[in-house]
Amino acid sequence: MSNIRQRTERERAERERAERARANQGLPTLGFDSATPYDDYVGTATLHRLQHTVTDSPEELAFLVTTQVMELYFGLLKSEWQLAQRQLDDDDATAAITTIKRTVRHFEALNAAWASLSWLTPAQFNQFRDALGEASGFQSASYRHVEFLLGNKSEALTRPHRRNAEAYAELVEALSRPSLYDSVLAFLARAGHAVPREVLERDFSAEYQPDSRVEAVWVQVYGGPLAPLAEALTDLAEQFSDWRYRHLMAVRRSMGAKPGSGGSSGLSWLERSMRREIFPELWTARTLM
Repeated sequence: MSNIRQRTERERAERERAERARANQGLPTLGFDSATPYDDYVGTATLHRLQHTVTDSPEELAFLVTTQVMELYFGLLKSEWQLAQRQLDDDDATAAITTIKRTVRHFEALNAAWASLSWLTPAQFNQFRDALGEASGFQSASYRHVEFLLGNKSEALTRPHRRNAEAYAELVEALSRPSLYDSVLAFLARAGHAVPREVLERDFSAEYQPDSRVEAVWVQVYGGPLAPLAEALTDLAEQFSDWRYRHLMAVRRSMGAKPGSGGSSGLSWLERSMRREIFPELWTARTLM
């Protein structure tokens, strides 16, 4: 019944659009009683009021807008991966693969955002960096949630958000819940693959440790109908590696090896983070194929 209702509503909407086009003689509608429907839907007035620079440096606005765009993508990725987990829990591999592939495209756009800061020199960054105080991308709760969903878990990294009750509660929950990779492995086990019980019943708040038996499972998966799932995850892991590399290069270009604003060592901290692989057996299994 729901599908019939949706089809009826879609047909009605298509007729209305066709009637407007005829009435306008093919031109766009130019008169509205209030704000345009586009502004209402997108919330453009709200979006454009969110940029509050703290210096007169002309470069700061690009830095702020790019950071805000990245935050929007973090929220989108979080929502999509949670959807993929629900689809995997329902054993709907086709839907989950479609969702994961879609997030690879999101990540491509997210990574491209670094180009908006690729011109930033130390002299330009120094014009507004001191005014940021201790503000650092390290403190992004949405990015931390994204990392937890990808399996990079750490209880210590929830602590900066203790004074933000909503963000802290979400991160603590994400810390204790299965990651996207955990959901994939549980799905593979239900599909008949020999994923070890110790992996399926592990402490999800602990950092994932590679297992040679899971490596063997992926070798098996690549020989069967679920190979597209493996490749979608590999594409995603590659995009995440690209994100971390571009972040590292943006920091190196704009501030060199100076300490980070948030208290870290800066460049060396990012270099250590890059060595934490996600979906590790997907990579090592390739040697055995």
